[in-house]
Amino acid sequence: MGGMTNKLTELALRNAKPGTTTKRLADGGGLFLEVRPNGSKYWRMAYRYGGKQKLLALGVYPNVSIAKARKSAQQAKEQLAEGVDPGLVKKIRKGTNATDNTFQAVAEEWLEKFKHQWTESHLKSISGRLRRDIFPWIGARPVGEISAPELLSALRRIEARGHLENAHRAQTNAGQVFMYAIATGRAERNPAADLRGAIPRPNVSHMSSITDPKQVGELLRAIDRYPGSPITRCALQLTTHVFLRSKEIRFAEWSEFDFEKAEWRIPLAKMKGRKRDKEISGSAFHLVPLATQVIDILREVQALTGQGKYLFPGLRSTTRPMSDATLTNALRRMGYSQEELHVHGLRATARTLIRQELGFDEEPIERQLGHAVKGPLGAAYNRADFIEERKRMMQAWADYLEKLKTGEIS
Repeated sequence: MGGMTNKLTELALRNAKPGTTTKRLADGGGLFLEVRPNGSKYWRMAYRYGGKQKLLALGVYPNVSIAKARKSAQQAKEQLAEGVDPGLVKKIRKGTNATDNTFQAVAEEWLEKFKHQWTESHLKSISGRLRRDIFPWIGARPVGEISAPELLSALRRIEARGHLENAHRAQTNAGQVFMYAIATGRAERNPAADLRGAIPRPNVSHMSSITDPKQVGELLRAIDRYPGSPITRCALQLTTHVFLRSKEIRFAEWSEFDFEKAEWRIPLAKMKGRKRDKEISGSAFHLVPLATQVIDILREVQALTGQGKYLFPGLRSTTRPMSDATLTNALRRMGYSQEELHVHGLRATARTLIRQELGFDEEPIERQLGHAVKGPLGAAYNRADFIEERKRMMQAWADYLEKLKTGEIS
């Protein structure tokens, strides 16, 4: 079961004797047999969801065999991998009736169960989009019977209004509902996945970003609540504070950090378009001053990955960095569509707010972004690192983000 080593045998189960207190016989991977003082034997699976420890009841032995219990535990693990609480799935299946199977009923259930992962504005946006553009056309249909052409017909109506971005967002949200229906046993296919390329992409050349301070505060709180890997959460937190490119974050190595000096020195060979900067500035590194809040983030992730090479290793191999899609997928899981926010857009967020709200000049901002500047500023600009100014700026930016997150300013 997922590489788990099973420990229990049929003989051990039959011979398990009750004691004066309830005891647990572990099978591995969270699955265990609970033997109560009265002789009853119950299959249970321990798991974590939303940061909380939970138990899933899988039946009574011997009515439920060890093979069946292991199969149920494996299904629960697959549901967890999809971001779904297996305990909730069981509860839903137990009380499901015909009306619960309509697309609208499943969608509203999905909104209710996952709304805590999104900001208020995103919840309002998603629910409004479904109720306005999807429910009138397929809301009353059984979710397991909806075909790709049926969904496409609803999306075409949005496209006909000239709202291509909204059509793609509606397709994404519908797909999330179908995936939830699959996880809860009410559908077998996701027709939204069959429609890739069916709706033209909007002509968007920029990386989506948010520059409204209130929305930035909502984003920071959503990141803190991110229910996935704590390593991914720390990577997002670091990205908002140091506004480097995704690749520069993902390939960060512990050997590049000096906590005493509060510095991160990135070899220029790892920086986009900076390989020749050594000839200009005389330095082989791009310096990132570390604010106190950033040090705290690094200390947290150090406890998780500090024994390896990378701050943010991949999920499958600690010898390779986090994949390019991990941070993007995390934003999508939090409810941010591609048109609303792109990881690279966080650089534009920082650049805009540091200028507008904190009043720093262009030169240190651009230098911190790792840009080589052309035009009147020229080589003189590139030879100046603005180190002291950048140290003040990075601490001011971290302080500002903290106040946005707490709501002290908005």
